[in-house]
Amino acid sequence: MAMGYSDKVMDHFINPRNVGEIENPDGVGEVGNAKCGDIMKVYLRVEDGILIDVKFKTFGCASAIATSSMATELIKGKPVADALELTNRAVVEALDGLPAVKMHCSVLAEEAVRSAIKNYYDTHGIAYNPALFAGLDEEHDHGDLAEEV
Repeated sequence: MAMGYSDKVMDHFINPRNVGEIENPDGVGEVGNAKCGDIMKVYLRVEDGILIDVKFKTFGCASAIATSSMATELIKGKPVADALELTNRAVVEALDGLPAVKMHCSVLAEEAVRSAIKNYYDTHGIAYNPALFAGLDEEHDHGDLAEEV
């Protein structure tokens, strides 16, 4: 473990999956944390309700890049409704853990996915329960939102 990072975190940082942009995406979400400076942008391509392509661009630390990469891997190929259930805890578990001070990165990854799905719903006129996206437009620390793993 390099500086408290699991081998999976290091692998997703050094060899991130799904990096880039999607031309004419079906949904785009961008979130950031003013305190640490991390910014995540997620792009979605949807066909018949399935996420056939997911890409990301992240400006941030190793944990921010690794959580973005893992989040895209966890939702790619899944129905949009399943992707909406992605939690920061699932991202952290898939990465074999994160240092406590980096848990906010997993929350940002979850929120970037949710933001992209909300944008997809909004731009395609798909009805949804606004409670599913509560808090996305608020700026907060994220450290207090991270579920303990």
